[in-house]
Amino acid sequence: MDAATLDRRTRMHDECVPPDLVDRLLALGHADVVRAQAVAEDGDWFCARAWARLLADRGQREEALGVLAPYVDTGWWTAAAEAVRLLDEGGRGEEAITLARPFAEDGERCALRDLAMVLARHGRGEEAYALLLPHVADWLLAEALVEVGLGLGRGEELTALLAARLDPERPCPRCGGPECGGRSREPFNAVHLLASVHERQGRTDEAIAVLRTHGSVPVDNRDPLAELLVRHGRIDELRAYATGEGRPAAVERLVRVLEAQGDVDGAVEVYRRHAEDHGGHALALLAHLLARHGRGGEAIDVLRAEGGSADDWMLDVLCGLFAAAGRAEEGLAYLDALKDRRGREEWELFRLRGPLMAACGRLDEAVEEARAHPEGASPYAVQSLAGLLAGAGRPEEAVALLDADRLNHRRVLGPLLVELGRVEEAVALLRAPRPALVPWPEPAAGFSAWDPF
Repeated sequence: MDAATLDRRTRMHDECVPPDLVDRLLALGHADVVRAQAVAEDGDWFCARAWARLLADRGQREEALGVLAPYVDTGWWTAAAEAVRLLDEGGRGEEAITLARPFAEDGERCALRDLAMVLARHGRGEEAYALLLPHVADWLLAEALVEVGLGLGRGEELTALLAARLDPERPCPRCGGPECGGRSREPFNAVHLLASVHERQGRTDEAIAVLRTHGSVPVDNRDPLAELLVRHGRIDELRAYATGEGRPAAVERLVRVLEAQGDVDGAVEVYRRHAEDHGGHALALLAHLLARHGRGGEAIDVLRAEGGSADDWMLDVLCGLFAAAGRAEEGLAYLDALKDRRGREEWELFRLRGPLMAACGRLDEAVEEARAHPEGASPYAVQSLAGLLAGAGRPEEAVALLDADRLNHRRVLGPLLVELGRVEEAVALLRAPRPALVPWPEPAAGFSAWDPF
């Protein structure tokens, strides 16, 4: 094995057993299979990581490190990071530091972060702080710098350091001029970090002021100001912020709070008002909220009233609601009307029929119609049909449809084979070299794999 191959396989989930399937194998009692792949000459990283963690949980930490050793020896930081974690958790901080340091010195930023955090946990916070300080412009290392600095009681120093990064007169790090403003701020999360420093010092009002002044930019669909207000129970301020500025992430956070408090009607009203201005995604969120609370009929009405919903991704949501509400026949009639308006039914629309027909007890008819569709022989249509059969409890038929020479089909085949008890076959298929590209069948006249209509 070599680092480049391991990295590619891990990022692409290619020529390996994906982590969720490794967990499934362990849950089904196939630890021997996971171990065999972990220690194989051309080892599987996800199996190795899972097996090492299992050994560590059993108190066999040295054996766990032995499993990781061949992967670490390739010079691949991901494997070394796992070993560093096991060493640190086992009270072997100096060994963890020794392992991480060369990677950090070679410029691996994640290694520098992890090294600093291990140093800080083992009483060497000043050394960690000095390592991180020159990298304050890097968002990842700046997060670690704040963590270490607060642990050392350097809140005021961090405040000054981060405030300087927010100076509007500071030249843009990319173009040297002021015209880029905050868009080129380095680190990009300086505002959030400064607010975090204030909050952890008990200066909540100052943290809120920072986020209001410089902008609370959502990250991973989480609005920092909204989250801060929730943590401190300032729900009235959250309501004013979310409804006043209409920020989607803040609106979603307010709805979750109201829902948790049992105020479903209040949550519905927040989404209704938000949807009036924004439509689209907001309507889908409103529909899901209604459906979660047994109001599927209202959810269907919300989406049906949206004139453009037939032409976008919300149609998937609507058909799912029809099926869940026991109104599958009505859903099929809705699709029939769409087909009449469009004059034809491309696969992206046709595929929605399968689950609705299955809900009506017409699975065999759905399969026949899918195979007869002009795009029915295409790889994406075959994969969709296999999913329908598997979901209906007919995995053997799904397996028979899929093509092991297609990478996307392999990723569906593997879990199906495991559930059928054909574990060795599944692992061999997933670990096999990437298949050569196979041309798609020619689409029927008037249809194209890339034509949405």
